[in-house]
Amino acid sequence: MGQPKAWLPFGEETMLERVVRTLQEAVSPVVVVAAPDQDVPPLPADVRIVRDEREGLGPLAGLAAGLTALSDHADAAYVSSCDVPLLRPAFVRAIIGRLDQFDLVIPREDRYHHPLAAVYRTALGERCNTLLAAGRRRPLELVRASRSCEIDVDELRSSDADLRSLRNANTPDEYAALLTLAGFNMPST
Repeated sequence: MGQPKAWLPFGEETMLERVVRTLQEAVSPVVVVAAPDQDVPPLPADVRIVRDEREGLGPLAGLAAGLTALSDHADAAYVSSCDVPLLRPAFVRAIIGRLDQFDLVIPREDRYHHPLAAVYRTALGERCNTLLAAGRRRPLELVRASRSCEIDVDELRSSDADLRSLRNANTPDEYAALLTLAGFNMPST
């Protein structure tokens, strides 16, 4: 992408700022998990920034850090990546609303799961650390080791008809497409 995704311009804000702002419309508190030495764009004062304990362990380690940081403040947490600038608060609330007696709720599209668009009980932070200690680093390992509710993405269309909340930016072309969908031009370099 040429620069960290969190810092990519998206309208008048960075991509991370936009995702945080959207999340604040649906949940509180908001915690951002960053790598040990990662620079993070300026965020509102009430957003807590925590760091992965060890770099390079992937999203399950970030999930462990975030859930652990929230364990004294919330029973569950919606987890998002920083590169979903079209995320909608109604989408977040729809997933949270399905938690009921489950440990986690995760959208599924055919055989693909969206672990960074899911809600997890904060108590799962310990289970994440146990899996990591056993060398199991994939978020799907947590899904399999928990009481999980898998939601077919089509069931979420009532809160986000085009499922734009699941569209992320892994390539410059995907970033440009998200900007276009939001009505923004590609920033000049």
